[in-house]
Amino acid sequence: MVLTACGLAGPTASTTPVTGAISTPIQAASKPRITPPPVPAPAPPGTNLPAFRCADASGGSAGNANVTGVRVAEQVGYDRLVLQFNTKVPSYTVKRQAKPIFATGGSGQPITLTGTTGVLVQVHSATGASSYNGPTDFSHPEFLVLGEAHLTEDFEGYVSWGLGLNRRTCLRTFTLSDPPRLVVDFTTASS
Repeated sequence: MVLTACGLAGPTASTTPVTGAISTPIQAASKPRITPPPVPAPAPPGTNLPAFRCADASGGSAGNANVTGVRVAEQVGYDRLVLQFNTKVPSYTVKRQAKPIFATGGSGQPITLTGTTGVLVQVHSATGASSYNGPTDFSHPEFLVLGEAHLTEDFEGYVSWGLGLNRRTCLRTFTLSDPPRLVVDFTTASS
């Protein structure tokens, strides 16, 4: 007796026949009868990012959201700030300014951050008061551009982060989903 298995991969390993058994040749399975359509290769991560622009930015959608996370990172070619939300990215503005001096929340008292220039990221209809308990100041003198990020306001539906930059540079903003995030990148390339 010879034991064989059906399959698409062609001949299988040889087996030792049992005495007195009749041997039959192994046949390969037929080729597929349907040709699948070609599938384009997926774009590598990061190739569909917007271009850096030397201008203010805005976006998001109407409605309320809670801040659930804040991160900063140094990447090859850019420094990054990420604000994460629970439901969606609400309306936001990203405004460049000549100095890294920002007014704080309800008091309006000025705060000066590390750097020579600044950017204010303001999110409308948002709060982090009961949903975000992480750091409110990120200081990174080793980053090429983003020296400091500081929560300057979480008051009456506005969440604002002041960013101290080591030099003027172009930026890009975009949103991501699952989880909802606002991403602000600053190019580290020489201008």
